[in-house]
Amino acid sequence: MTDLGPLIPRNRMVHPPAYTPGYKTSVARSPSLPLLSLESGPSEETGPMFGHNQLGALDNNLILNWTKGEAPAVGERILVYGRIMDERGKPVPETLIEIWQANAGGRYRHKKDTYFAPLDPNFGGCGRTITDAEGNYQFLTIRPGAYPWPNGGNDWRPMHIHVSVYGHSFGQRLITQMYFEGDPLIPLCPIANTVRQRGDLDGLVAPLDMNMSRPHDFLAYKFDIVLRGRRQTMFENKMEGM
Repeated sequence: MTDLGPLIPRNRMVHPPAYTPGYKTSVARSPSLPLLSLESGPSEETGPMFGHNQLGALDNNLILNWTKGEAPAVGERILVYGRIMDERGKPVPETLIEIWQANAGGRYRHKKDTYFAPLDPNFGGCGRTITDAEGNYQFLTIRPGAYPWPNGGNDWRPMHIHVSVYGHSFGQRLITQMYFEGDPLIPLCPIANTVRQRGDLDGLVAPLDMNMSRPHDFLAYKFDIVLRGRRQTMFENKMEGM
């Protein structure tokens, strides 16, 4: 158990608004009464923490981890990598990162996903890893497909990967989404458009990195995550970083 003291409250002035009519499900989910900011307590300020010994050999390889290496997932193979840093550019080591995503056809392995695209029997769609001493992480996965969603007449979600970063206490979980450079659906997405500043949205778009790509194997996309500060990554659930 680690006690780090009170957590920093959310700054809602820079966070995407809870009520965004263009994003239809936000209408019913947004609060109708004034919000209360409560002090954090021991349950939020302490562990438990995820242990290094709980990582499996294929946990960060989504191409193989669903079948335990017996059969690879279908789709365009990609490497997603980057660093977790603080506002001064210093690495944040030993940090748990989890990702989840749709398969190459744009379908999640979830009972409520009824999109026509078939499920890949060899793809589970989730993985995890822990940053090294320099804050580095990487995942080998399949580029997720775009998919339609019942928001407007013809709304589609861009290709994206959900990213969860865990700090050193229960209340320090941050969630964001990574998009892909050059995807024409990004500026058309009502969810992406809830981000007020274009620069913040651009920070969620991973550029193609041919230097890290492996010939005849995979393309690479770099996605650095910055906690706090003016260069910080935009998070869905908290704006202040950890």
